[in-house]
Amino acid sequence: MAVFLAVYKRAEMNEGITSPLAGDEKIAQEQGYEDSLEKRYLYKLSTNFLGLGVNLVTQAIIPRGLGPKAYGDFCFLSNFFVEMVGFFDMGTSTGFYTKLSQRPKESNMVLFYFYFFGIASLLIIACVAFARSISIHTHIWPAQEPRYIYFAAAWGVIYWAAQILSQMADAYGLTVPGERIRIFQKFLGMVSIVFLYYISWITLTSFFLYQYFLMLLGGGLLVRAMRGGGYSLGSVMRLSAEQSKKYLLEFYLYSQPLFIYSLIGLATGILDRWLLQRYSGSVQQGFYGLSYQIGAICFLFTNAMVPLLWREFSIAFYRNDIPQMAILFRRYVPLLYSIAAFFSCFIALQADKVIKLLGGSKYEGAVMAVTIMAFYPIHQTYGQLSSSIFFAAGQTKIYRNIGVLFMLIGLPLTFFLIAPGGRWGGMNAGAAGLAVKMVTINFIAANVKLFFNIRLLKLSFWKYLAHQLFSIGCLTLIAALATFGTDSVIGGYCGDIVRLIISGILYALTVIIVTYFRPELFGLRKQDVRNAVQELIIRKASVIKE
Repeated sequence: MAVFLAVYKRAEMNEGITSPLAGDEKIAQEQGYEDSLEKRYLYKLSTNFLGLGVNLVTQAIIPRGLGPKAYGDFCFLSNFFVEMVGFFDMGTSTGFYTKLSQRPKESNMVLFYFYFFGIASLLIIACVAFARSISIHTHIWPAQEPRYIYFAAAWGVIYWAAQILSQMADAYGLTVPGERIRIFQKFLGMVSIVFLYYISWITLTSFFLYQYFLMLLGGGLLVRAMRGGGYSLGSVMRLSAEQSKKYLLEFYLYSQPLFIYSLIGLATGILDRWLLQRYSGSVQQGFYGLSYQIGAICFLFTNAMVPLLWREFSIAFYRNDIPQMAILFRRYVPLLYSIAAFFSCFIALQADKVIKLLGGSKYEGAVMAVTIMAFYPIHQTYGQLSSSIFFAAGQTKIYRNIGVLFMLIGLPLTFFLIAPGGRWGGMNAGAAGLAVKMVTINFIAANVKLFFNIRLLKLSFWKYLAHQLFSIGCLTLIAALATFGTDSVIGGYCGDIVRLIISGILYALTVIIVTYFRPELFGLRKQDVRNAVQELIIRKASVIKE
């Protein structure tokens, strides 16, 4: 991906295309606080690549250490408060990131948003206390101890704060120091969880404390990095009434269409997991949680680019440069989609081995859920990149309408797939049922968003839909051949881990060869592939020369 970034940058120079940030980056780099898009992506990609190994270690320990039930309880409670935070956020964080990308020196806006965050956080804790005081917590959080409910509420607030600070670092162009902090945070987290596992002290309580420590440490280091980059977060301590009204109106106009979306999102997001908890229990919740985390591994590489492209889209739209937005979309979105599909298709075919590696024998019942959920990150990539265009263009009403429609469609589908048979006539499919719903709704919703974005950018919808189907079909076929071929030939001689590695190497080599002859698999042109090969040769020669 980094090579293709360099190739695209050279192609733009040859074609006379000016990046929307060309002037800004030059000024910023002279001032020493912003790096190029390529360098920022390389750092994000490097963090995610290193994070892949770290995540494999931690994901192999955490589910084992907690066990399916406790792990399921954590997944249920943490998801509940992520959804609750999303409701109180009401889309304001997307507006904050977009506006801060466009006006990075506006300290008053930062102060206003942290006032908003503080008030919303107190309301979240107050809601939990109120539910506990009138004894309805047993219905809202079935079979959960009150102390863990409070732990999860605090986790949700700290998680929200950490996300805001991370977005601010990206908006300021401080991705490089931000990713250094993430690398340090991930390795410290891995060492800590290994130590806790070694002394047999991984409980739900200790795991929440472990999460608090990592997020608070990361947040503190991000604040320090922003100050070092010339953004003093404490330079303004008070807002006038007039300034407060101005920002309140600005965020209201941006986020008001998202209020209904946030409300329905809260209800459907919580009910999805609540129905799974109510009808299938904590163990199935743990199976689904593991399948979601394994799916998230496939999203690591493409997720690195989402906030960066979002920032580019925001600034290009701010300058009314729709053609540049189309160039960014055409060059990066199909490529990122195919990268997500590359990992997802392989993991889907290797679900049983991946579960043994990460969860152990206690999670054997999660094979079907992992197989299905592995495909979720593919269209999550499209969905997030499409959403970034809606946010950049201020088209929050269209985003809301699409989101609300598919959330309302998805809820009865969840009930049908999870509810028991007999009286309710459900499928009683547990974690696998919820995975089916998530992947199906995500695929359709992402393509509806794509349709509206394509109209704005004046591109061909059918071309991008055809690429999706072609990419998934080819990669799934190659993954199936690599998997079944390896298992058939050496299945009786090697263990699961060895077969997983060998089939992975075979799969990757086959994909590289196919991409060379059919570059459209990754949304590339033949010239892009030739340029990439030349770029690799040039870089190799420069390394040898040094």
